[in-house]
Amino acid sequence: MESFEVTKKHDGNVVVLNIKGYLDAHTAPMLENGLQSLIDQGQFRIVVNFKDLIYISSAGLGVFMGFIENIRNNQGDIKLTNMNPKIFRVFDLLGFPMLYDIMEDEQQAITKFNS
Repeated sequence: MESFEVTKKHDGNVVVLNIKGYLDAHTAPMLENGLQSLIDQGQFRIVVNFKDLIYISSAGLGVFMGFIENIRNNQGDIKLTNMNPKIFRVFDLLGFPMLYDIMEDEQQAITKFNS
């Protein structure tokens, strides 16, 4: 099984999740737990940085769809950043750019939350 890691940092009122490795059916629960933990803490302004993500499966994509409604119902959002072209193609093919802000870099996403 390939490795996956989620790390969290705060930037003002925004939480940045850095995801690393392979996000698939085996590792998706780690991301789910990370997002659920943020919701439980009342943190709904989330940036997910994909800089170190190598692979994403449909299970990984499903995690984002599973949380977005709850987060937006609480006046929050999930913004996605730093995708390599291969990962972006997967999101693009499924129409995610119409549902999510996908940005070049983390700071751009944080700034958009605060504007």
